[in-house]
Amino acid sequence: LAFASALLGVFSWFYTEKNVSGGWFSWQKAGLFSFWVHTLSIVGIIGLILFLLFNHRFEYHYVWQHSNKAMQMKYILSCLWEGQEGSFLLWMFWHVVLGAVLVFTAGKWRAPVMFVIMLVQLFLVSMIAGVVIELPFVDFKLGANPFILLREHETMRNMPFVQLPEYLSKLDGRGLNPLLQNYWMTIHPPTLFLGFASTVIPFAFALAGLWRRQFNEWIQPALPWTFFSVMILGLGILMGGAWAYEALSFGGFWAWDPVENASLVPWLTLVGGAHLMLVFRNKGTSLLWAFILILLSFILILYS
Repeated sequence: LAFASALLGVFSWFYTEKNVSGGWFSWQKAGLFSFWVHTLSIVGIIGLILFLLFNHRFEYHYVWQHSNKAMQMKYILSCLWEGQEGSFLLWMFWHVVLGAVLVFTAGKWRAPVMFVIMLVQLFLVSMIAGVVIELPFVDFKLGANPFILLREHETMRNMPFVQLPEYLSKLDGRGLNPLLQNYWMTIHPPTLFLGFASTVIPFAFALAGLWRRQFNEWIQPALPWTFFSVMILGLGILMGGAWAYEALSFGGFWAWDPVENASLVPWLTLVGGAHLMLVFRNKGTSLLWAFILILLSFILILYS
């Protein structure tokens, strides 16, 4: 449902921007409908995973892999975003929260901006689809399903214990990595992923400006969002530095591994883009580099 509604949203907002008339049918209403259905779907997926985690439903591989019965409840919540599938869900959740704000505040820019956001959501949902496409010479797997059963997971299906009829009765989960059982785990990832998600908004405004050939006008509505993104992503990076210093034994704020660089490098380009947007607004110069750095920031987020 999340994937189908995102796909419908992409087409609906595209045709809304193109001002295609469907007689009695309104593409704009279809876009709004698809966005709210998509929002409820994402919230529903997250709610269901949390229900499974808090009730120790270890027959699900994701629950078994990231939690156990000995963990404190605050860390059970953190299990949601320890895995890759949960991280994608957290990212998508912040996108729909920010999208809900844009639906009411974007004004004349709503259609092209929402088109970009729904296109990004379509890509991200595909990462948790878990659909296997069988081709003549190879099987292609699209995404990782967070609801796959333990006994059906590729690493577990041949294990002798899952063949036993009562294997769930004495089963406990593998649990959260001990290094991650820290209060930072409950507040750092949601903040950092809000920062990641917020970079899509200036990116969407920049693409909307290119699409409409309104190369100057997108700056003003995108500017507050850009500095919001700079602030939240920067706060998330600072939290990560404090966490590394306190709990992960890096011997300092940074060990300069890919985890840190993946957050820092897009933030640097975003800061540069935000300041060049200010330069353009005040002096009318540096527009091309403002475009390049804003677009590059989100591309680097996706890459990282």
